[in-house]
Amino acid sequence: MSMLDETAKGVFTIAVTPFLPDGALDWDSVDRMVDFYIEKGATGLTILGMMGEAGKLTAEEAIALVQRVTKRSTVPIVVGVSAPGFAAMKTLGDAAMDLGAAGLMVAPPSTLQTDDQIVAYYHNAAETLGAAPFVLQDFPLVTKVQITPKVILQVVEDCPTCVMLKHEDWPGLDKITALRAASEAGARRISILCGNGGLYLLEEMLRGADGAMTGFGYPEMMAQVVAAFKKGDVARARDIFDAYMPMIRYEAQPGLGLAIRKHTLAKRGVIAHPTLRKPGAGLSKSTQAEIDTLAERQTQRLQLLGH
Repeated sequence: MSMLDETAKGVFTIAVTPFLPDGALDWDSVDRMVDFYIEKGATGLTILGMMGEAGKLTAEEAIALVQRVTKRSTVPIVVGVSAPGFAAMKTLGDAAMDLGAAGLMVAPPSTLQTDDQIVAYYHNAAETLGAAPFVLQDFPLVTKVQITPKVILQVVEDCPTCVMLKHEDWPGLDKITALRAASEAGARRISILCGNGGLYLLEEMLRGADGAMTGFGYPEMMAQVVAAFKKGDVARARDIFDAYMPMIRYEAQPGLGLAIRKHTLAKRGVIAHPTLRKPGAGLSKSTQAEIDTLAERQTQRLQLLGH
């Protein structure tokens, strides 16, 4: 598999991690999920991200999951290797690259408080990961670390192996504009793929993003929006995005988003069970009924759209 580089674009779907009701990894669902994401238009997959419940897996389980997914997939795999210490990051990162991953993803720890600390952290991360290309994950709503465009550009300048920004600042559209303006002025241009469940995908593309790196119960939405945009049919991209907006909005609920996504994927037959490994939020009967009603109306809207 080719290595991740600055030209990456399209949709790198953030994969959930399927579990059996007892919390064990569900390997059959892993295989089915990989096939499903690719069938729905993923140009890459990202595993062991925050929405992949990476922190709930043992080191052995994480490596086993990387092995299973890289063996199954026909598209590049990015592996989240964020960890409290660099020793654990190196162990998982080295194993992932040996197993065929295309790149690694690193989010900053919440202990970073200054620009200098952030830059130093990514210097150390790049040194730890060696030649492996990596994604800088910028998700301040979760990490509580504010990374300015100036700091991102400094990391990009200092660390040649930083090839992608996973942008999920919120609000953060002006950050994309600033980074692209810097590239036009001579800074190294890296790939920008965006998160937040696709909530701002169309506007992010209009600002200069190269696609999406996020999850959603209907991942085909992202692929279709990006494809229409790339063809220059922004109106079509808007129509597709608008058709999915009620479900995007509902899944964006803080604290419940992953449970909603897993419920949807289970209903679609992608994973066998909507289980979140403990600790994890469950869904009330009322919430489940609301998701199912939205799914029924989703089908109706897509029929009107011609899908």
